[in-house]
Amino acid sequence: MAKTKYIFVTGGVTSSLGKGIIAASLAKLLQSRGYRTTIQKLDPYINVDPGTLNPYEHGECYVTDDGAETDLDLGHYERFLNVPTSQANNVTTGRIYQSVIEKERRGEFLGKTVQVIPHITNEIKERIQILGKSGNYDIVITEIGGTVGDIESLPYIESVRQLLWELGEGNGMVIHLTLVPYLSAAGELKTKPTQHSVKTLMESGIKADVLVCRTEHELSEELRHKLALFCNVKREAVIQSIDAKTIYDVPNLMLQEGLDTVVMKKLDLADDGMPDLTRWNKFLTKLKNPKSEVTIGLVGKYVELQDSYKSILEAFIHAGAENEIKVNVESIHSEHITEKTIAEKFKNLDGILVAPGFGDRGIEGKIRAVQYAREHNVPFLGICLGMQMAVIEFSRNVLGLDSANSTEMNPNTASPVINLMEAQKDITDKGGTMRLGAWECELKEESKVHDIYEKSMILERHRHRYEFNNDYKERLENAGLIATGRNPKTGLVEIVELPSHPWFIGVQYHPEYKSTVANPHPLFVAFVKAALIFAENKQDATMA
Repeated sequence: MAKTKYIFVTGGVTSSLGKGIIAASLAKLLQSRGYRTTIQKLDPYINVDPGTLNPYEHGECYVTDDGAETDLDLGHYERFLNVPTSQANNVTTGRIYQSVIEKERRGEFLGKTVQVIPHITNEIKERIQILGKSGNYDIVITEIGGTVGDIESLPYIESVRQLLWELGEGNGMVIHLTLVPYLSAAGELKTKPTQHSVKTLMESGIKADVLVCRTEHELSEELRHKLALFCNVKREAVIQSIDAKTIYDVPNLMLQEGLDTVVMKKLDLADDGMPDLTRWNKFLTKLKNPKSEVTIGLVGKYVELQDSYKSILEAFIHAGAENEIKVNVESIHSEHITEKTIAEKFKNLDGILVAPGFGDRGIEGKIRAVQYAREHNVPFLGICLGMQMAVIEFSRNVLGLDSANSTEMNPNTASPVINLMEAQKDITDKGGTMRLGAWECELKEESKVHDIYEKSMILERHRHRYEFNNDYKERLENAGLIATGRNPKTGLVEIVELPSHPWFIGVQYHPEYKSTVANPHPLFVAFVKAALIFAENKQDATMA
């Protein structure tokens, strides 16, 4: 293909309609037709990246191989497409303004008044086209964060208007995702919010080419015709997006609605046959027809918001389907775990995952969760901070180091089993102290993780500041907690295991970031399998 095609996805009426899922589903359909497709997210907030945002505020922060802290929608993109994303796939207003201001300070705009138009919009257009100009993609789908009409989104909408004009007919298009609410008192679906949303978009000089209508009820033919007429789109371009049981149904639902066909026609792309979703549908069949069931406790301190642990929850879905096991995830707030409550909260669990996080809130509850898993032989997976809590728990309760802690929680602890690297101690910029992105990890022969990965060297993504303190490594290993994964260059411990336990693994990295529909993460697959064995043994013991 000589020229990259661009698709812009905007949202109207309300946020949280699922622009990311629609973008990922369309990308999946186009990819399965043979087109090299990628997706990027433009976020209108002024933070340079979501790395410093509270998970309650913005959900999880997703990390790419190149170390970019990005929006959680990039996780959806990777899980659907099985193609890695990068810094170029997520752009924020903060990053745009930072770049323009740096150029102004370097004198690149000498003699010019720096303004939103053309300087900010030019920067946005340049960022939009980075992926397209790489030569790696036939189609770039760009999701515009926020809702049309938001003051923050205006520069992005204007940039899209300019870019569509510059690209010319057949090279760019706009999909507008909107809400068609159902009023129970009137007993009908209402189109007026969508009409107003499309009107707002047109006031900015952009005509929607496709309407994707989020709805809880089927859209009638009459209502579709009304939307097409009043919103000035073709009848076949009014696409219904009804509530689905799982986000992984959406590509098939969009296929039934003909979204990919409408898009290809608008972009002058060859429509040769049907997309090949064989592998995708095989996954769906396994997901919907489990042969067994397990319950795994997710111990964290942001559990009130599901999006805080989005990648972990999706990794369980992938691993569950791979094993043909339904994984029920029970969220447990670590602040609510006490010596009195723990037995009741954990008695029905078949596995315990202690989640990542920052700060000292809820830490003692996480440590109690690790102790319970260790002492009751419950399958345990500790991720990032969860791995650090495992080291602290073992140091306190097995080594007898009562004051063992992380210097993140107690800078003056007498036993800093988790500590900052020396090179990090003098850095004051929060982002500068983080170990981010993909790092190598060498696995110990004959370890459980070596058996799980079936290789000696792995590459996993990181997002943390504190590390396993190697000064305590020998003492911990002599007591039974073995370091089975280390970075070959720095010597930093990446994985700890308890060989005396049926399944006890802590990892410093985030395996959930690399789990996709096509490639469920091996750690999660093995963890779910171990939980099933535990559940079956527990049932056998009850029946005996």
